[in-house]
Amino acid sequence: MTELTFGQYDLVSNFFSLTIASMGAATAFLWINRSQVADQYKTAITVSGLVTFIALYHYFKISMSWSSGFDAVEGTMVANGSFNQAYRYVDWLLTVPLLLIELILVMKLSASETMSKSVKLGGLAALMIILGYPGEISDVNSTRWLWWSLSMIPFLIIVFELFVGLKKSQEAQPQEAKKLIGFARFLVIASWSFYPIVFILPMLGIEGGSAATLVEIGYSISDIVAKAVFGVLIFMIAVKKTEADKRLAA
Repeated sequence: MTELTFGQYDLVSNFFSLTIASMGAATAFLWINRSQVADQYKTAITVSGLVTFIALYHYFKISMSWSSGFDAVEGTMVANGSFNQAYRYVDWLLTVPLLLIELILVMKLSASETMSKSVKLGGLAALMIILGYPGEISDVNSTRWLWWSLSMIPFLIIVFELFVGLKKSQEAQPQEAKKLIGFARFLVIASWSFYPIVFILPMLGIEGGSAATLVEIGYSISDIVAKAVFGVLIFMIAVKKTEADKRLAA
């Protein structure tokens, strides 16, 4: 049975609050400023805002579940078994494929290439999340390692596609947006790489309240970067490409 100090419990609660605020602010920013980009990029901004909105909803549910998932017992917070980890995986199942799709949409590829890459990368992302869930809810290290290893297969394919498959497409982008798109590809990989590291913390001898605290905070930070920060970056790319399109049309 997991036990947390009051400090650990409050720290996680505060990070959930920070994540909710970040997702809400990003959603408002993206949807309010959607009119600043050309029509062909508005779908990408809409999807970016949808990602942060979905995360906002699920983090509210996660926060409420965390609040009711522990009881104060003799100076500690003791888990009562009601904290629902499924909220996070449902969120990821919806938002992680969309994160890749919003990057593809803002690159303004051909219709066929947009569709093929969206289906391929989105499907791989969903498979990665599905394979990770059985390990997340298991307390057996061998089971966790098995499902972690399986989920890393689609993850590595996605990394390869982002570095190699989209490299040619990046080179064809306007000069103003090329570096930002390269940074966006890097940000996806860097932020996503943090998730499997957080996942294995309980398998490295970190147990009890320390493991629970590090996992929840680690996932929260990763989500803020991968969704809110990435969404704003997508908006910046769309603005730069809009400016480039206007210059070429002049």
